[in-house]
Amino acid sequence: MPDIVLATLNAKYIHASFGLRCLMANLGELRERACMAEFIINQPPLEIVEAILAHKPRIVGFGVYIWNVEQTTEVVALLKRLRPELIIILGGPEVSYETEGQEIVALADHVITGEADMKFAQVCRELLGFTAEGQRSKEAASDSAPLPLCPSAAKANVPKIIAAELPALNQLASPYELYTDEDLKHRVIYVEASRGCPFTCEFCLSSLDIPVRAFATDAFLAAMQRLLDRETTQFKFVDRTFNLHLPTSMGILQFFLDRWRDGLFLHFEMVPDRLPEQLRALIRRFPPGAVQFEVGIQTFDDATSKNISRRQNLDRLEDNFRFLREETGVHIHADLIVGLPGEGIESFGRGFDRLVRLNPQEIQVGILKRLRGTPIVRHDDEYRMIYAPHPPYEILSTRDISFADMQRMRRFARYWDIVANSGNFTNTLMLLWRDGASPFVQFLRFSDWLHATLRRTHQIALHVIAQNLFDFLITESGVDRELAAAALEADWHRTPSREALNLRGMTTTPALLKPAAVRTARRQERHTQLKPIA
Repeated sequence: MPDIVLATLNAKYIHASFGLRCLMANLGELRERACMAEFIINQPPLEIVEAILAHKPRIVGFGVYIWNVEQTTEVVALLKRLRPELIIILGGPEVSYETEGQEIVALADHVITGEADMKFAQVCRELLGFTAEGQRSKEAASDSAPLPLCPSAAKANVPKIIAAELPALNQLASPYELYTDEDLKHRVIYVEASRGCPFTCEFCLSSLDIPVRAFATDAFLAAMQRLLDRETTQFKFVDRTFNLHLPTSMGILQFFLDRWRDGLFLHFEMVPDRLPEQLRALIRRFPPGAVQFEVGIQTFDDATSKNISRRQNLDRLEDNFRFLREETGVHIHADLIVGLPGEGIESFGRGFDRLVRLNPQEIQVGILKRLRGTPIVRHDDEYRMIYAPHPPYEILSTRDISFADMQRMRRFARYWDIVANSGNFTNTLMLLWRDGASPFVQFLRFSDWLHATLRRTHQIALHVIAQNLFDFLITESGVDRELAAAALEADWHRTPSREALNLRGMTTTPALLKPAAVRTARRQERHTQLKPIA
């Protein structure tokens, strides 16, 4: 039985925990005494507790994030009720800041703040009575071992809150071998070529990081080769600023180009206003839909950008978008945030329209969250920023957006994801803002109308969305019935498996979409299969 269980609750099964694998890889001689246990947030807590206790561990380490802290708190509370002597160690961004007053911190024995790759192993050695060289102390070695911890560990003066020193990246063991064959076939594979962010956006935890540090390129690419040799097809880079250091970015892109095969998919988070010609030349060579850039714009309003200490060159940003959409097959996932200090709905709408004109395949409309430790709290009084008290700590209202309007924007964001980002209604959407109308104003009208009609934002079948979009176009927007039906049918039949759709007569109910494939590239494919309206 392992002495150590590394555990976390992922949002979905397809998300393989990168953090656990980094900790496991760097346990050194303790690896043979440890195991990983991954769960998902909708599993019953008692089942999770049962699975963990079946290992009979002495130490359990949890990765705690904004999306799992509530469920993890319940699991930790149950573990402590059943095994009070069990040592619980927490880590992760949700418990790295503002630890006072957190229930989960009060329940745990120790909390490691910051990057715990090396520190977790060090703490476990102390608790289990190992020396720095990996040998058990004499006192521990003489222990008959029914106790959960050895006597030397019981005497160890390990503090509750432990600040991890920033690890030297060239001293970290590679975590990539810890992805199983099952992971490679069915889950998103996370990789990182660098850590940190040079920017100071006040809503983001990355603004607190020490400036960017990079892993050694040769060692990183060797690890990527080993993943390719194991038939890995998806690589999701977690680097905050992939295109910041040009030689590294070019080296990684060239590496994958030289080894390209059908089915590969690469995801990068990029700085939107930095795309020099050397990078452009490489990006042009990738096939359509094979590369996704996540582009954080957040706001187009200069005053709001200043409020949140965000720097970006909007002219360069727009030029880069035009290049990506006109000269490459890159799938662009662009982010805007509702509720930033000083920005109202009208200003957000102008930025949204500007972004729609740049034509990214997806626009993620996010609601501002108050992440623990971020300096955005300095605006609370001036802009009357009111956040929900529980995770994910979303903004409820501001000086410039009332609670009622914030609720409208939440629905706007949800419906936009279902209708626009899904790629299911790309042709039809254009009819909403034909003749130069504002995409934001028109889609907000549709969002308000759809909610008044359905009274829900989740569990909406695709054919229900199609029917209501058709109804809105012809009854509320004055679109010709034949034109609306032709657009919807063109969109519908881009997925060959769907049943016939006859919205002109509104008598046929289309088949529901099959469940989404594990591969995230499927959504991108719908944006690359557009056909003109007949």
